Amino acid sequence: MNKKVLLAILGSPHANGITAAMLNYAIHKAEEMGYNVTKINLYEKNLSYCMGCRACINTQACIQKDDIQEIIMCLQKCQTVLLAAPVYWANVPAPVKNLFDRLLGTAMEETNTFPKPRLKGKKYMLLTSCNTPFPFSWIFGQSRGAIRSMDEFFKTAGMRPIGKIVCAGAASKKELPKQIIKKIEKCIK
Repeated sequence: MNKKVLLAILGSPHANGITAAMLNYAIHKAEEMGYNVTKINLYEKNLSYCMGCRACINTQACIQKDDIQEIIMCLQKCQTVLLAAPVYWANVPAPVKNLFDRLLGTAMEETNTFPKPRLKGKKYMLLTSCNTPFPFSWIFGQSRGAIRSMDEFFKTAGMRPIGKIVCAGAASKKELPKQIIKKIEKCIK
């Protein structure tokens, strides 16, 4: 039997926060569905900043030797990626943005027109939380900005979304709201 492989990436410095709880619940449901899950916490990885050398466009992997090599290997082997990142200033935290920069050549090939995706056939799910309560989180573009940033990377890489879930007003929550749990369950099937 060929086991399904899922890469779960935590892009939050708070391993016990709402964003992490969303990812952990999604992992739990994926494992129940038969997925073999690899979890990576970006805040525990040694990832240098992108140098803008663009060598990765030809090599399909960043030439800097650090933990990016492990992430690239996991990304290439998986069928599905779960990315959980909180909202920081209507965007993703710096380690998540740096991850996208470092995966440039892994995700796409440059052409004379639009970039050619290198991760076609894979799926992704986005999980985010922000302290701004709903509907203000959406009206003022807080959660929308983070989702747009994450979505842009995966779409350019040729991947297909299976869900985008936002937990607004996270600062006042001690546990995952029932509607967030239901959304995660609906996406992980």
